[in-house]
Amino acid sequence: MDPVDPEAPLSAMDVPLPDDRPQGAPTEAAAARTGTPTLTWVTLAMMTTASVASLRAAPTMAVYGLACVFLYLVPAIVFLLPTSLVSAELASGWSGGVYRWVSEGLSKPLGFLAVWCQFAMTIFYYPSLLAFVASTLAYVIDPALASNGVYTAIVIVVLYWTGVWISSQGTKALSGLASWGLIIGTLIPGSLLVILGIVFLGQGNPSAAPMGAANIFPVWTGLASLVLIVNNFLSYSGMEMNAVHVSSLKDPPREFPKTMFLAMGMVLLIFILPALAISWVVPADQLSLTAGVMQAFDAFFSYFHIGWLTPIAAVALVAASLGGMLTWLAGPSKGLLLISRQEGYLPPFLQQLNSHGVQQNILVTQGIVTTVIALMYALIPDVSSVYWIFSVITTQVYLIMYLLMFLAAMRLRKTHPDHPRGYRAPALSLICVVGFLASAAAMVIGFVPSSQFGGGSVWSYVAIVGGGLLLLGVVIPWLCLRMRKPSWRTAAAGSTGDVA
Repeated sequence: MDPVDPEAPLSAMDVPLPDDRPQGAPTEAAAARTGTPTLTWVTLAMMTTASVASLRAAPTMAVYGLACVFLYLVPAIVFLLPTSLVSAELASGWSGGVYRWVSEGLSKPLGFLAVWCQFAMTIFYYPSLLAFVASTLAYVIDPALASNGVYTAIVIVVLYWTGVWISSQGTKALSGLASWGLIIGTLIPGSLLVILGIVFLGQGNPSAAPMGAANIFPVWTGLASLVLIVNNFLSYSGMEMNAVHVSSLKDPPREFPKTMFLAMGMVLLIFILPALAISWVVPADQLSLTAGVMQAFDAFFSYFHIGWLTPIAAVALVAASLGGMLTWLAGPSKGLLLISRQEGYLPPFLQQLNSHGVQQNILVTQGIVTTVIALMYALIPDVSSVYWIFSVITTQVYLIMYLLMFLAAMRLRKTHPDHPRGYRAPALSLICVVGFLASAAAMVIGFVPSSQFGGGSVWSYVAIVGGGLLLLGVVIPWLCLRMRKPSWRTAAAGSTGDVA
């Protein structure tokens, strides 16, 4: 969720939307009961890949050169795989997404905390995503702007509020843009980047990063040398979202593992190969965490004398990112809205819908916070440092949801062993323990400043990350639960209106 990738929207499993299928159309559950599959395992693997894969995180790992392979494989084994298999079992047994899973397995307040964290992570996700968009757009306007904080802040504010306006209209005009994001903004640019990199090396040019056997593992210089691995956890987030479709496979116990392993393979290729290509042409000490992809494209295009492709590549990356942002705007906030209307977790003001059936007050409130955060890009000179801090806070908040999900899965297997499940994860307890410990370790490591953070104060970094985690992940949800009133359960609870 690059963040997931954090560009993947919440699926129907996270939002109890009304059934809007044509009359007589079978549901996935009904199809599973009648033995009629609605998806092949390859199709589901492609859907999952599209939900997770992104080029946005490539510069973050490119600074490690060949060692990025190791740093991508480790979280794939200890986080990506457990998340995928555990969420598949939960989705095949309990509808309603993470709120239902955690509520049934632990408690309703913790269920609210889980769904809140899914929403709250977007508060820092949007600024970091739009910072990437701003730096990419700079290569269409003026590459020097990529490191300009004021320019970055302006782009974040303008694009976010434009997205809020579009979402508030209930329009679906750009839904296709998000659907084609994997091809337009990931597969084509990523493949081009790798091909150019291979040709570049094949012509005898030296790699900017050493590629020898001694460079397979990152050089140990203390905890800071491994901190960037934390960002990979968020890159892999979102695998749980398409697990809702497990019941639509012909033979879930056999096909879903194949789906996950194929998706993992494609996701790893999309993450690793472009990161390596970037490391071949852009030295680590010159690499921007926000503009690294365009730095590599610019270098390759200049070398091959096809500089006219630079703005085209930038537009492709921007289009995919903006499409993902528009879909995310309607996703997490919608899930939070519906749960709050049913249980009274948010004040009525935040539960109101506009004339198009959109949760506009939530979007506007979030937009005010996003605007304040965007100002930090203007006030702090190093854009990469700000981008990294927000990425870490996003990861920390989202990891709370995963910690709760792993605990809920273990408890549900013990308390509801006979509950019907379309898929049962093998060695569930072991998988959950591995995933839980990996998530907890990632949270701890996230408080250690990366070597890419710069020369800022360590304690300032810890205070910012810890403050963001405490405020978003603890204080605000606690206040919502503490101040909740019976009257906050709206008369329209359970009804979504015409939500886009």
